[in-house]
Amino acid sequence: MQRFVLTLDLVDDPGLIERYLEAHRNIWPEIPAGIREVGITGMDIYRDGNRLVMIMQMPDSIDCDAAMERLATLPRQAEWEEFVGQFQQCDPGSTSAGKWRQMNRIFELPSPHNTSNNNNNDDHGK
Repeated sequence: MQRFVLTLDLVDDPGLIERYLEAHRNIWPEIPAGIREVGITGMDIYRDGNRLVMIMQMPDSIDCDAAMERLATLPRQAEWEEFVGQFQQCDPGSTSAGKWRQMNRIFELPSPHNTSNNNNNDDHGK
């Protein structure tokens, strides 16, 4: 199973942030249906102030970039992205893939059976 951690900043305005949260409490049914249709099996979004962190999971057999490109073509997805874009610090007309920035893992808790110090960082000194 692949896991992706992405970040995005909301416009730093309490009223707009509340509207963004309300939109997700009342998400249009086509949005989660489309997310599942492209193979995404898990998605959680967390917030700290105006910073969002999304954790997304999908099977290893799914190409993430291709899934996100396909998602943008499904019913109401572009409309949703335009709607939530007013609350996000992003370029107008951006797709979800163009808004969220993938984060690099810098630490992974080693297995208790692994005695090496290699944390298998994805960052490789970037």
